[in-house]
Amino acid sequence: MGWTLLVFIGACSYGVLSTIVKFAYDAGFTVDEVTGCQLLIAALLSWLLVLLFGGRQAGKKEWLSLLATGLCTGLTGIFYYAALQYMDASLAIIMLFQFTWIGMLWESLLSKSWPEPAKLAALVLLLVGTVLASGVIEAEQQFSLLGMLLGLLAAISYSFFILLSGRVALQVSSWSRNAIMMTGAMLMTFLVYPPRFLYNGALGEGLWMYGSGLALFVLISILCFTFGVPRIGSMLALILGSAELPTAVVMSRFVLHEQVTGLQWLGVIIILLGIAVPELVKQRLKGYVNP
Repeated sequence: MGWTLLVFIGACSYGVLSTIVKFAYDAGFTVDEVTGCQLLIAALLSWLLVLLFGGRQAGKKEWLSLLATGLCTGLTGIFYYAALQYMDASLAIIMLFQFTWIGMLWESLLSKSWPEPAKLAALVLLLVGTVLASGVIEAEQQFSLLGMLLGLLAAISYSFFILLSGRVALQVSSWSRNAIMMTGAMLMTFLVYPPRFLYNGALGEGLWMYGSGLALFVLISILCFTFGVPRIGSMLALILGSAELPTAVVMSRFVLHEQVTGLQWLGVIIILLGIAVPELVKQRLKGYVNP
């Protein structure tokens, strides 16, 4: 239960990011500045934690595999932000949240086993809840083939990150694993968005405050996944990852004071129910085995 809660907290931390990003955009900062600054600070903090807590270091092959895992994190943000240029946010979220069934498909192929009925039921609830919570039903949508493709690529890269984080270099210290993955995400982002914020004056204008806030929640999220996913398995982690959307909806309502409709609240409840189903079934089965 403890590791499950940890991964749930990690997913919720991702949900906080969109609110901070909106504040940064309102302050006049651009996508490349915000994205690059947050990952640079997160990578530096990650290596600071390695210096403080140490542990088993990574070899050359482990470095490469962990960097590749981090690249998936960087690609997720790049594809998702690009998708937002071609479609409404509600539809982009729908495309991103396809990572649940994509990840389950990959996990099933890798493990050569079909997901348990409880997890399939959870998947159905998550997909229904995502459609409702995103607000896509009540909004007039502008469909873009390129935007949908970019959103789907974001979903694929995010599902790869969750799967790999539970499989790659598990013998290495979780602190080191996290730092190397954050470095990979930073490098990938800098390839697409050169770090002009380092010399264009944005840091002195307040970008560092938003970057620090984003870096903190990114770091919390990645650490939670790094420690928790290997212990609960990728399949359950994919389900728990859906907690990001309810968190984003709650933050938009109570922090950004945006309107949230009844259907969206219903979607949030359905998503939370979908997240809870596997754990509830697990506890029920324990009750039958140990009355």
